[in-house]
Amino acid sequence: MGKTLAFWCMDRSRAVFTAVILMVLALGMMIPKIMIDTDPENMLSAEQPDRVKHNEIRDRFGLHDMIVVGQVNTQHAQGVFNPESLAAHYALTRAIEQMDGVIARDLMSMAAVDNVEQAGVGTIAYDWLIPSPPETQEEADRIRAAVERLPMYQGTLVSEDGQAAALFVPLESKDISHRIAMEIRSVVEGLGVADEFHITGQPVAQDTFGVEMFQQMAISAPLAGLVIFLAMLYFFRSLPLVIAPMLLAMATVISTMGLLIGMGYTVHIMSSMIPIFLMPIAVVASVHVLSNFADRYRPGDDPREVMGDVMDKLFKPVLFTALTTAVGFLSLLTTPIPPVQVFGGFISFGVVVALLLTLGFIPAYTVSLKRETLDRMAEKFRRKELADQQANKDGGLLGRMGRFPARKPGMVIGLVVAVLVVSVYGIQQIQINDNPTLWFKEDHRIRIADKVLNERFAGTYEAYINLRQTGIEQQVDELRRSIQLTLDEAAREGLDLRSAWSGMWEDSAGAASPGDRLETLAMLIDDHLFDAEPEAQDYWMEILDQVEAGRTATRAFQNPGHLAWMDELKNHLEKTGVIGKANSLADLVKTINRELVSGDMQDYVLPDRANGVAQTILSFQSSQRPDDLWNFVTRDFTQASIWLQLPSGDNQVMSRVVDAVDRFVADNPPPAGVELEWGGGTYINLVWQGEMVEGMLWALGSAFIVVLIMMIALFRSLLLGVLAMLPLTITIAAIYGVMGLIGKDYDMPVAVLSSLSLGLSVDFAIHFIQRLRMALDDVGGDWKAAMDQVFDEPARAIVRNAVVIAIGFLPLLAAPLVPYITVGVFLASIMATSALVSLFVLPAFIALAPRAVLGKAVKSV
Repeated sequence: MGKTLAFWCMDRSRAVFTAVILMVLALGMMIPKIMIDTDPENMLSAEQPDRVKHNEIRDRFGLHDMIVVGQVNTQHAQGVFNPESLAAHYALTRAIEQMDGVIARDLMSMAAVDNVEQAGVGTIAYDWLIPSPPETQEEADRIRAAVERLPMYQGTLVSEDGQAAALFVPLESKDISHRIAMEIRSVVEGLGVADEFHITGQPVAQDTFGVEMFQQMAISAPLAGLVIFLAMLYFFRSLPLVIAPMLLAMATVISTMGLLIGMGYTVHIMSSMIPIFLMPIAVVASVHVLSNFADRYRPGDDPREVMGDVMDKLFKPVLFTALTTAVGFLSLLTTPIPPVQVFGGFISFGVVVALLLTLGFIPAYTVSLKRETLDRMAEKFRRKELADQQANKDGGLLGRMGRFPARKPGMVIGLVVAVLVVSVYGIQQIQINDNPTLWFKEDHRIRIADKVLNERFAGTYEAYINLRQTGIEQQVDELRRSIQLTLDEAAREGLDLRSAWSGMWEDSAGAASPGDRLETLAMLIDDHLFDAEPEAQDYWMEILDQVEAGRTATRAFQNPGHLAWMDELKNHLEKTGVIGKANSLADLVKTINRELVSGDMQDYVLPDRANGVAQTILSFQSSQRPDDLWNFVTRDFTQASIWLQLPSGDNQVMSRVVDAVDRFVADNPPPAGVELEWGGGTYINLVWQGEMVEGMLWALGSAFIVVLIMMIALFRSLLLGVLAMLPLTITIAAIYGVMGLIGKDYDMPVAVLSSLSLGLSVDFAIHFIQRLRMALDDVGGDWKAAMDQVFDEPARAIVRNAVVIAIGFLPLLAAPLVPYITVGVFLASIMATSALVSLFVLPAFIALAPRAVLGKAVKSV
């Protein structure tokens, strides 16, 4: 099959070249339509329940993605509370408010929030905290004194030590955060103050990563390709020959990315790595083919016949290695993470493209070269081989490697067992964690800003607890039954109130919520009292009282008991240290209540009655920013939000917060009918990370089984099939074991690399076992002689592949983005480990029982 296909392509080389060019041009034309997406929310499908709830919470409370700008002054004795720093703070606030895409009304800064202080008993003066830039230190001191009286600002807008101030900048869309950050930096440069300014926050980290990722895409893959090209040039000593795998890799990458973009998919962090992943996959098979060709070709040979023989021997290994790699990545389609599904699907497409080009384009290209070129290549290659043989008269490193495990299989297997034991321990130490800010190196300005601001403030990462009153419909139904009894009583007195009540009930049907409907009903009844007959007024008053009581019952978060429970939860979380700070409606009510009563801290408490809560809320409606109230409670007071500030975006931190809340709720159940839901970017990161881990484990397990079945089918032997999976098993165990031992977090790039391990690790095993079986036939069943033969040209091909790819991706270590560094390190490690295991461990297991493993082809000793 392989030889026939190769001859067909070699005889129609122009048609093959034309088809490849047309494919590359047609799909490559789609690439300029590229759209970048680094939003972690899109790691979950739009219908995923947690994401749906998260978006509902954002819409319900008018919450937005925010950039955090920090201003730090450690030189002045009063920190930022000096005229110059506060004037800069004021100017920066006004400039940010004018930026396109900033939601100015919700911007939080000392220069954009209220100062709440008593103007007299029962009266509050709501003025801007910084109405104008202070001109004297006394004015700056008064601002500081005012801030210190407002607990909601401490640790949020101002650091506890007064040396830093923060601005929370809400955005219309998170994908403009990089532009806004650059505009803010431009304004800061013109302020002319010595204060330090830092910009961070999840949106700007994600958007900046997208910008730098796009730049890195244009650097990493070509640089890796260049190094691979130079490595192949060193091995094959023929520029025209090594151009072939590079053209193949370029055609594969361009076609795959073009199809992805052309089908309307955005380029996420994972899909941005498709070129990097496809480069080794595309090159590996072609290097095997060219290595065999270079070993076999002699000056004067017919390249067509030599290539035909090569493809005849390698067709099965090349086909099955490609299929196993494709299966490995196709398994990612079973994960619940859309970007990972896209990544797996299109990598699989690229693998198939690379397979077809290896089977068709490489033979066509090779025979299209001039005989003189091939003869010079053969001479150079032969001189290098002779030099290597002379330097290694005893068979060289590969020869010794092949003989050692055959002589001492027990020692090798014992070493493998020891490695696996250590690896299992290391795997148990792995911590599942991800944080978009950690995608940058430690010296990146976003990482620096994140460290500085989270050390000084309560936290720049956010999560929200949504408290929702349930059973409201049942309460309304109970109210209607109660009112029906009143209507029945009036009817017995000869008063027909039903028609008027039915009309009012219908008129209130357009209300947004049950609570709003009851409020509308109360107003309608109150208006109706003016026209009601005197003898009916007592009944209408009774109905009004019932409606008012029902309305109060549905307005759960005007109930002091509900607010007290929220306050207890907040205090518990702050005391345990799992969060930096929490703000809720309870904090706002306590602040207003203090100023309404006396202005003293002893009155910083919740009112005893719902009417007292309502009074504080009514007072706040006279503030400069009355709509801030609706960030904490819905207008019908049936739902409330607690804003959590976290000093770290790590999933592990968020997980500890969730656990702490769960424990508190178990020990202190919320008021009857109140349910708790989660939202916020940090929580969403935790959700998708958990789904990714579960999905990747399922994908890896299912792919492992499928590949094992394919290996058994390929070799028609259960033992050989299991043996072929050894390099994969040992490689994954060793790599992840080391990862756990060195403390490397299990994140998205690491998780997906397991699929690449599956493909590339099995690749070497297939070539080794298949060539060993062929060699066994050549030497008449002497397995030791066959092993010696395998450790000649076939082993060299495996080593060349491993070296070419491993070296090729070392340039990624210089990338400014951590995921690219991770991929570079792990790719090199996977290639080196899987090649070593294939060449060193497989012979040891075969040597234990060669006839049992290799079958009757092994002659009896």
